[in-house]
Amino acid sequence: MRYQLSLLDQSPLDEGETPQAALAATLAFARAAERLGYSRLWVSEHHDNEKLAGSSPEVLIAWLLAQTSRLRIGSGGVMLQHYSPYKVAENFHLLASLAGDRVDLGVGKAPGGLPRSTQALQGELAGQKEFSAQLEQLTRYLDAAVEPAREESARVLPTPAEPPQRFLLGASPESARLAARLGWNFVYAGFINASEQAMHEAVLTFQEYGKGKALISLAALAADTHEEAASLLAEQHNFRVTLGDRHVTVGSEEQALAFVRQAGATEYRIEKQSLNVLHGTAEEVHQKLASLQKSLNVDEFILHTPLSNAARRLRSITLLAGQH
Repeated sequence: MRYQLSLLDQSPLDEGETPQAALAATLAFARAAERLGYSRLWVSEHHDNEKLAGSSPEVLIAWLLAQTSRLRIGSGGVMLQHYSPYKVAENFHLLASLAGDRVDLGVGKAPGGLPRSTQALQGELAGQKEFSAQLEQLTRYLDAAVEPAREESARVLPTPAEPPQRFLLGASPESARLAARLGWNFVYAGFINASEQAMHEAVLTFQEYGKGKALISLAALAADTHEEAASLLAEQHNFRVTLGDRHVTVGSEEQALAFVRQAGATEYRIEKQSLNVLHGTAEEVHQKLASLQKSLNVDEFILHTPLSNAARRLRSITLLAGQH
């Protein structure tokens, strides 16, 4: 079976680059993705981050939809813990009313930032919201577009002719079960947790209990040679911060230390981790994707290119499209 390819872009700032240039690069990325035949482009949500310009996915989605014509555009994802489910439903119903059947609503559980930005977003309600309850509420609002709402419920207007497709991003069997129970599609966030065992457990759990579609999101980089791809990743690392039973992964040691300071932690552990990225020639990357497709019976991968250089990101997705 052939599989579809889609993309995730985080609007990264290259050395010496402005946020405006990074966002313009995301638009160029979207236009290239459409021209090359990719199925979707999703954008991420990160707060108070000098290295990533995409802090408001719904705003960026609207801009990208207006300047493309066929590509599905969506969030990868909206960090629901910060927001009113009603407002998230309104935002994406409006986007779908503007752009027709081209809008994806991807929702994630992570904070997308450090403790201060989380506090600023949530105010006095910080830490009081249960994610599963929020997702249930969001589901009810979205379902009300196709089922009559109770008289006492606020309506989510406008009602689009084609509602946004729904995806829960997660990296555990628990997230897979939640997506299945609420009727969402499921995306395994392999660029966050690349463990193949965890990937298999989560995807197979969703396939057992869910009726929707399972996708896998991975970090991937194609270059003209395997050696070139490896060299581009040689200095790329993540940093895992452990505070008791709480874990968070950030992109630099500076961010890791800032997280510890802002959390007020005195006992912590910071681990430097190499990025787990499918890399090599386009043929080598596709061989791995084909293996995963066969073993997990998935028909779509969402690929994140973990480089800040826009030209190299474009080269990677061009090579992968040529081999597909």
